[in-house]
Amino acid sequence: MGDVLAHESELLGLVKEYLDFAEFEDTLKTFSKECKIKGKPFSKTAGGCLRDPRSPAVQQELLAAFEGGDQKVFFRLWEEHVPGAVRDEDALVQKLEFYLHIHFAIHPLKRGAGRPDKRELDERISYFRSFLETRGTALSQTTEFLPFYALPFVPDPRAHPSFKELFQDSWTPELKLKLEKFLALIFKASNTPKLLTIYKENGRHNKETLQRLHQQLVEAERRSMTYLKRYNKIQADYHNLIGVTAELVDSLEATVSGKMITPEYLQSVCVRLFSNQMRQSLAHSVDFTRPGTASTMLRASLAPEKLQDVPLLPSLDYEKLKKDLIWGSDRLKAFLLQALRWRLTTSHPGEQRETVLQAYIGNDLLDCHSRPQRSVLQLLHSKSEVVRQYMARLINAVASLAEGRLYLAQNMQVLRMLEARLKEEDKDVVARENMLGALQKFSLRRPLQTAMIQDGLIFWLIEELREPDCLSDYMLEYAVALLMNLCLRSAGKNMCAKVAGLVLKVLSDLLGHENHEIQPYVNGALYSILSIPSIREEARAMGMEDILRCFIKEGNAEMIRQIEFIVKQLNSEELLDSVLESDDDEDEDEFVTQVLWNRSLPSVN
Repeated sequence: MGDVLAHESELLGLVKEYLDFAEFEDTLKTFSKECKIKGKPFSKTAGGCLRDPRSPAVQQELLAAFEGGDQKVFFRLWEEHVPGAVRDEDALVQKLEFYLHIHFAIHPLKRGAGRPDKRELDERISYFRSFLETRGTALSQTTEFLPFYALPFVPDPRAHPSFKELFQDSWTPELKLKLEKFLALIFKASNTPKLLTIYKENGRHNKETLQRLHQQLVEAERRSMTYLKRYNKIQADYHNLIGVTAELVDSLEATVSGKMITPEYLQSVCVRLFSNQMRQSLAHSVDFTRPGTASTMLRASLAPEKLQDVPLLPSLDYEKLKKDLIWGSDRLKAFLLQALRWRLTTSHPGEQRETVLQAYIGNDLLDCHSRPQRSVLQLLHSKSEVVRQYMARLINAVASLAEGRLYLAQNMQVLRMLEARLKEEDKDVVARENMLGALQKFSLRRPLQTAMIQDGLIFWLIEELREPDCLSDYMLEYAVALLMNLCLRSAGKNMCAKVAGLVLKVLSDLLGHENHEIQPYVNGALYSILSIPSIREEARAMGMEDILRCFIKEGNAEMIRQIEFIVKQLNSEELLDSVLESDDDEDEDEFVTQVLWNRSLPSVN
């Protein structure tokens, strides 16, 4: 009760302010009367000014400056009273501001039929050109405004057909009407009662909190899975240790009876105690007949590793970073993108790298959580080849980490932009490689995999792979790997069935390609799509088995084993083979590292 009394005056002021704003006149009178009777005063500063007395005056000053062509006064008031967030993010406000700059630039030309003051006109045109090079760049790709970027360079705009509309009698009154409506709206919004503001901010805060909690939940689940895998490994090692211990007890009992333990038996027991990576080397390089060798090796394997003290990197001003990435020069953007990528790729694996990535995600570096009018992602469409390339490299680097893929997957616009730029980019090979590399990593996530299939990316990949010699090794390997991942899904297989003959021709040609790194992915794609009966029929009709058996004669043991699986699938009569079907509930598809094709793709700088 004490807390209520301490803030009662302010709370009553908030209620009174809202009733006044919403024009509940009778309710406000009754409320004020009752508060007066009970001796409860209102706080005079509870919600600020209920109506800013200067608002009408400011509106009149702005309109007067508009009509009089007073450019400096108008834009000084404009910047003071129109919130920066509104001017930067609202597309309609940006368009209005653009036309206002045009109005003031050509104002001397519209004042009369006589010759305008050249000095004044040059000053206004210079101011307009400066606007085009700074804030005006936001609309440089908009068809509606594109002709006006030539305005500063036209000697007499009145005689130019592109600007005929600007000098019609109706143009200025229409612009003034738009300005009046906007000013009425913006000043009304600035008088929003504090009670309503608190409500809105609380709702926004709750939404942000919910998103953050969801992110933390996903991270907790991922850590839980990691710990579960570690637990299973420890449990397996424990069972193995119990088995070895039991055998050693049996051997000790046997020695009591006079039976000798052979060096070969001791070697087999010791090899079982070591990890898989060490077993083969130990079996051939360690002399277990020498006394003390086995025990020394075991103790060395259990010695704790000396942890390297890795300092955390200093924090960055991400708000300024993002602003520079959007509004800075192309040279600055390229340097920043390169530095951000290097900060991630050169960080020490473990806590340091996780901290860097979480800072990128927490500060929404790539605008995946929000939808601003101008986002960092739009750098993929930059006119500068270097900026496009460095942006693609940064996205590819972030997509190389599981947490990074999860972050990027929250905004489908990332996927759509990468797909569009990959198909349009024809100059910068490195940019294409990184875009394709990012998409291949995206294909490990089920929702993105589904979207890529629906977007027809399989058809584009097949067309690209028809001429593999025109692709770099990186492009070739990632294109085939991406095709295989998409073919693991039923939807992907059905897409392939629409052009079965072409898909089979391309994959069979790739089997004999000189780049042997792609063979596991070609084999994986073939095995997967041959689970579709119509594709099997097409493959049999083109003599696929004979083609495959040619490679059995030439391939290594692993290649032969894979092709035998494919031949068996080809001759199968089942309606659907579900061994490699990935239409389950898993997000991360670990097919590449599990079933038949156990290898990794090349890394990217």
